[in-house]
Amino acid sequence: MPTVTPPWSYTLQLPHDPRAPRIARVTLRTVLGAHGLGELVPTAELVAAELLANAHLHTTGPYALRVRAAEAGRLRVGVWDTDPWVPPGLADAVVLDAPPDDSENGRGLPLVRACASSWGAGAVGGGKLVWAECGG
Repeated sequence: MPTVTPPWSYTLQLPHDPRAPRIARVTLRTVLGAHGLGELVPTAELVAAELLANAHLHTTGPYALRVRAAEAGRLRVGVWDTDPWVPPGLADAVVLDAPPDDSENGRGLPLVRACASSWGAGAVGGGKLVWAECGG
């Protein structure tokens, strides 16, 4: 796996627009390809898609995709939004119940937790940052 020297990070500011999550996913694929981390695209894109969808659906303000290199071969994907409330599904000790089979919601955070090696959230800049690490 490629090593990252020096560390890098990108932030893509997004308006509250239904096209923004797609633009962010395309940008993520481009960034990972440029840094030789193409093998992380499927997992990172799934994680980003879930976090971006939550930001778009559950907030009314702008949001941002943040991507940065972690340790060698690892990546941190985060989404910042304007709502400081952190969903309980991001706490390690919280057991998430499976949503009913006919439910259209409730699968995103369990998917993020299943795909990521670590995750978390916290208040940042008048809102929150939800993040997950992939790879390694």
